[in-house]
Amino acid sequence: MSYPAATYEEREVIALVSQGDEKAFRALFDRYHHRLGAHVFRLTRSQEMAEEVVQDVFLKIWLGREKLAGVQEFQAYLYVASKNHALNCLKKVAMERSVTTDLECVVPEAQPDETHEENLQYALMDEAIDHLPPQQRQVYLLSRHERLQYTEIADRMNISRETVKKYLRIASDSIASYIRKKLVIRVLVILLYFI
Repeated sequence: MSYPAATYEEREVIALVSQGDEKAFRALFDRYHHRLGAHVFRLTRSQEMAEEVVQDVFLKIWLGREKLAGVQEFQAYLYVASKNHALNCLKKVAMERSVTTDLECVVPEAQPDETHEENLQYALMDEAIDHLPPQQRQVYLLSRHERLQYTEIADRMNISRETVKKYLRIASDSIASYIRKKLVIRVLVILLYFI
């Protein structure tokens, strides 16, 4: 079976990447990262998220480069991987917004003092953050409060970028879980008050 010249050249590049050739990987990245970024941006409508997804997808490709030899249509593989990762990121953002919305709905309407409501939300969030293990707490604060990128956090804390991502995911899940438990208790207390 013969392939068009571009496909054949790409197969050679992919074969080199699968053997650990960094220059070939750079060539592959240069060929696709702009197109992939535009594709992900159409899904997420966020330039920052699009850049993060593209970086994550290429990092995953590099870390699992031995498997590339079995990929028949690299472009399709790349687009499917980026779409799946983008959708996972969007779900995570939606979950974080849902937690914030839950917090906003907890205080009864009979209490119009917005400052009190905001203080309650911040106090609950701070409480959840304080319950995190030290490393996770530091990663979360550097990411959410100081707005540092994964690589900047990794450099500052002398840990890998993957560890930063893992800690941030675990910390976010722990905070959401902590807040949900507190919300359930608070809703029960409010319901008992009005019975």
